[in-house]
Amino acid sequence: MALDPTLLDILACPEDKGPLLYFAADGFLYNPRLKRKYRIEDDVPVMLIDEAQKLSDAEHDTVMKRAATEGIRLNFS
Repeated sequence: MALDPTLLDILACPEDKGPLLYFAADGFLYNPRLKRKYRIEDDVPVMLIDEAQKLSDAEHDTVMKRAATEGIRLNFS
């Protein structure tokens, strides 16, 4: 199940308060500025800085290429 669009409109990174990329098929939100990936468990985003996964430069590049290919955009600007 996808995140509710109203929830997605207000979700922001808990550290920099900026917008996120939403990868619905894989169940995660991504902050490209901090290279931080937030998982979604049982349709609930886990927006805890300590639980976020820090991506390497190579992983970041892969995620960003995928976002561009699939037309995934930041949830707000």
